[in-house]
Amino acid sequence: MNDLNYLAIAAAAVAAFVLSSVYYGAFGKQLAELNPAYATVPGSSSTPPVWKMLVELVRCLVVALVLAGLAAELSIVDWTGAVTLGLVLWIGFPVVLWTGAVMWEKVPLRLAVIHAGDWLVKVLLIAIIVRVWN
Repeated sequence: MNDLNYLAIAAAAVAAFVLSSVYYGAFGKQLAELNPAYATVPGSSSTPPVWKMLVELVRCLVVALVLAGLAAELSIVDWTGAVTLGLVLWIGFPVVLWTGAVMWEKVPLRLAVIHAGDWLVKVLLIAIIVRVWN
């Protein structure tokens, strides 16, 4: 994996983190209605603790590294191949996992759709950045 563009991987992780933050900000009210874990405590900031943001950034970095490695191994060199890879991985992992959570853990469908949507935009953004910026 020495031939990976680590600057592109880092940039993709940061971009995904920012996009995900904006995405969840847009769905804040719906999230709070669907799950009390998303409701803000009166008098507190709606900004997550720093440690949670750092963990989320690391999660994005891991996803970016894995996507870049897969794309390189599969010889994907353009944005169309990156989009295809992103869609296949999104269906194969987040969609399958959220479907199971809805069926077996009684996660509300709307909540699962919001989270799956976040994964869709995150995976597509990362896949495109790490392949186009190569």
